[in-house]
Amino acid sequence: MASVAKKGWEQYMLQLQRHPLRTKAITSGVLAGISDSVAQKLSGIQRIQLRRLLLKIIFGFAYGGPFGHFLHKLLDKIFKGKKDNKTVAKKVLLEQFTSSPWNNFLFLVYFGLIVEGRPWAQVKNKIKKDYLSLQLTSWMFWPIVGWINHQYMPLQFRVIFHSFVACCWGIFLNLRARTLALSK
Repeated sequence: MASVAKKGWEQYMLQLQRHPLRTKAITSGVLAGISDSVAQKLSGIQRIQLRRLLLKIIFGFAYGGPFGHFLHKLLDKIFKGKKDNKTVAKKVLLEQFTSSPWNNFLFLVYFGLIVEGRPWAQVKNKIKKDYLSLQLTSWMFWPIVGWINHQYMPLQFRVIFHSFVACCWGIFLNLRARTLALSK
């Protein structure tokens, strides 16, 4: 079994080297699918909602992986690949004040309009009601992840690390949404 895992890892690394964007997009999509599957089960959904699952995979594949790929390349270019504490702090701040608000907003729009199929007026009201709370919660968690990512992860692994943590974050958000819905 260990040799199968080792061979799989070697193949993954080869793909990451040869086709970084595609590999990160696929990885992000797969992890988004895992996150949604687990979240659906923990939320009490008896039968996996395949449409929702597919749409979450598409979001990870078409947006999450590629966005992260280009964001991390750009940040390394802006800061010339430096990893000193001051530079890492600047990267984290820049990421948290630009891409974090955008990603949370875009996810709420995508989830409301595409995944749930709600009309724009309902999505807009949900954004007005939940966006600030989501963003503030995000700022309590993601800067730590960003610090670890920029300080310790090589560039080629940053999207993968971020996608893995986002997988867990997605489960948390689903459980939080369920708890809020039950308490109302």
